[in-house]
Amino acid sequence: MNDEIASKIEQLVEYVNILKGYQHLKIEELQRDHTLKGAVERYLEIALECSIDIGEMIISKEKLKMPESYQEVFLILGEQGILPGNFATKFAPSAGFRNRLVHMYAKIDIQKLHYYLQNNIGDIEQFGKYIAQYLIKRR
Repeated sequence: MNDEIASKIEQLVEYVNILKGYQHLKIEELQRDHTLKGAVERYLEIALECSIDIGEMIISKEKLKMPESYQEVFLILGEQGILPGNFATKFAPSAGFRNRLVHMYAKIDIQKLHYYLQNNIGDIEQFGKYIAQYLIKRR
């Protein structure tokens, strides 16, 4: 299972790096270029999905209580000390943003998308670092 989680972390790092490459974009560029906007949306979606998958894998591996929502995945990891509690609370709403990306694709607010791109990629990256630390401790 650790190999699967480590593989997911590698994917997550790749997605974060791709997203960082889009951070220079101005909101007007995303509004104008639907291909760019779609790429940013898609990479955000799969980066967040990857984070959720990693959390669910750890919850299963550790036989923790099953989450009732994607947000709860991160909160459970925080409760168990796998993620710092304050980080888990801060990061949990990203699952809601993932849901908007998946289910509201035609109605994604460009300002929220741009804001998330500019301000929240570091949180996804930090999530991966915390999980990597967890895996090292569990060896």
